Amino acid sequence: MFTGIITDIGEVLEVEQRGDLRARIATGYDVDGIDIGASIACDGVCLTVVALGRAPRGWFEVEISAETLSRTNIGRNGWAPGRRLNLERALRVGDELGGHIVSGHVDGVAEVIDLAEEGDSIRVTLRAPEDLARFIAPKGSVALNGTSLTVNEVSGREFGINLIPHTRQVTTWGAVRKGDAVNLEIDTLARYVARLREWDG
Repeated sequence: MFTGIITDIGEVLEVEQRGDLRARIATGYDVDGIDIGASIACDGVCLTVVALGRAPRGWFEVEISAETLSRTNIGRNGWAPGRRLNLERALRVGDELGGHIVSGHVDGVAEVIDLAEEGDSIRVTLRAPEDLARFIAPKGSVALNGTSLTVNEVSGREFGINLIPHTRQVTTWGAVRKGDAVNLEIDTLARYVARLREWDG
């Protein structure tokens, strides 16, 4: 489990197809404190560490299945060397829950359709996949590329979020562009509420 609070920005160093896709990712984390088999959310995708190294800088490797490629922006955009990724290590008992509960299981891909400056912040409008739009509510939470964000408004499949300067500095959101494909994980609570309503209906 994760919180959607990004703690590092990684960089893809290498990508290789070995049955599944395998990626090497540079990180500022102390790799001596990462175990093989640990979970790290990479742009919101929970991936398992399968190898570690320290030269020329700290890195870890992950394997990415065809199922993950089909549901995330990894398959749509591809990961190429130089791509920057939002990273978050798995939540530990006793950690501060600063965002919201995030599983790292991406539900689908949203598209950035508009950007507008509002004071020092940027308002981002996105379009959700049709089957996920009903789970997104004003003042609810979503994880976008692994970042816990609050929904400002919803209109059909479109919804808006606000990016403050701090968020843009400590995540990859500082480079957001119109047309970007973004990993979307809906709030777990919204999923269960919708399921309960189906049963009540």
